[in-house]
Amino acid sequence: MIYMSLKGVKNIFFDLGGVLVDLEKARCIKEFSDQGISNAETRIERSHKTGLFLALETGSISVTEFHDQFRKIAGCFISDENIDRTWNLYLGEVHPKKIDLLKKFRSQYHVYMLSNTSKIHFDFLKDHTFLKEKGCAIEDCFDKCYLSYELHLYKPDPKIYEYVLNDTSSKASECLFIDDDELNIEAAKNLGFKTCLYKSMDDLKELFGEF
Repeated sequence: MIYMSLKGVKNIFFDLGGVLVDLEKARCIKEFSDQGISNAETRIERSHKTGLFLALETGSISVTEFHDQFRKIAGCFISDENIDRTWNLYLGEVHPKKIDLLKKFRSQYHVYMLSNTSKIHFDFLKDHTFLKEKGCAIEDCFDKCYLSYELHLYKPDPKIYEYVLNDTSSKASECLFIDDDELNIEAAKNLGFKTCLYKSMDDLKELFGEF
């Protein structure tokens, strides 16, 4: 159970994948395997969050460079379009109730996205996922999106939390951060954020009541 006072909270920072957007890792891996990548799960896991994908999500390499390097890892030719299409299969849906919650919060709090993500994923979400849910665009749900590939900063580096505090002219004690990664949560908590380690929709209901 989550027991937390939201008194004094003015800003809510939501993680994206695993909190707002369901993740479909198995579907993505299967499709890459079907395209001819042997040991797709091992190859992708080896680079995810540590190598090539980390470089993409920190903006250290361009999307074009990512495509070229991915083909080397894959050991076979996959077009740019198929790389993007398959990588975007990692992203599932946004529950309609979460969209309702975000829009409701806009009248009560400043609502932000704070995400480790790539241009490939974020462009897809802007153009497909969020628009699909009740015709609600990202700009209708968030005051601003803080994205790792644009900031060249990556959770749980304390610098990314310090950046958003400075950019929003906020005190950490006025901020609630919701994420599904314990390391990210601990880093924010160490700076004074109120935090919620997200595991399911029930966590949001316990925090904010039924919605």
